Amino acid sequence: MTPESQPYDDGRQPDRNRLPVADRLDDDHFPAYTMGRAAELVGATPAFLRALGEARLITPTRSGGGHRRYSRHQLRLAVRARELVDQGTPVDAACRIVSLEEQLEQAERANEELRRQESGASQGHR
Repeated sequence: MTPESQPYDDGRQPDRNRLPVADRLDDDHFPAYTMGRAAELVGATPAFLRALGEARLITPTRSGGGHRRYSRHQLRLAVRARELVDQGTPVDAACRIVSLEEQLEQAERANEELRRQESGASQGHR
């Protein structure tokens, strides 16, 4: 699999009409970081990142050669989990907390979007 055909970490397949890989680096979900670089950026070991994968907090994309690739979004989740583990929280519990925080953030964004849509619709009826 070439880097251009690599799927995103959420399972989406890239659009063949998209820009080259180098132009997608601003995409939070583009799997741009190798295991070593991701561990370095998170300030953790590769084993810690594998543990987060085993706990299903993050699921790295695999390159054509089978190497793990991480997105910036996944790295942010890993950093938050590391912070909790550094405070004494077990890895599994930290992953659950981060997962719930992520779900809450997504729900809050969805609610805000609905409020904006509702506000726009009610202003159109005045």
